[in-house]
Amino acid sequence: MKIGDLAKTSGVNAKLIRHYESIGLIPKASRTQGGYRTYLENDVQFLKFIKRARGLGFSMKEIKKLISLWKNKSRSSHEVKLLTSIHIKNLEQKISEMQQMVQSLKKLSQNCHGDSRPDCPIIENLLLESGKA
Repeated sequence: MKIGDLAKTSGVNAKLIRHYESIGLIPKASRTQGGYRTYLENDVQFLKFIKRARGLGFSMKEIKKLISLWKNKSRSSHEVKLLTSIHIKNLEQKISEMQQMVQSLKKLSQNCHGDSRPDCPIIENLLLESGKA
């Protein structure tokens, strides 16, 4: 199939497909006499796998590792679980940091009058935190 068909079938746009190919995430496509890329049904699976992994927040480096584990039929599931466990801990850390940001912003927002006066605790806090107060 041509790249347009692959994009439609996999749900991954052609530009990303070419990018994934260039970084070795998917195998290099065969070429026709006219230079067009041609793909196999197996490439659809690769792209759907990558798309799902990206949707779960895995980095490209992690996805490369997951693909190598997927291809390795003698792998232990322990390696996959370990990679996923590390990813979960990183996500939980990011969530915690974002929740702290939300709480800080809520507090600052509650203390802002939001009227025609120029004084604003939000701006003041940003200036204090940047060291320019």
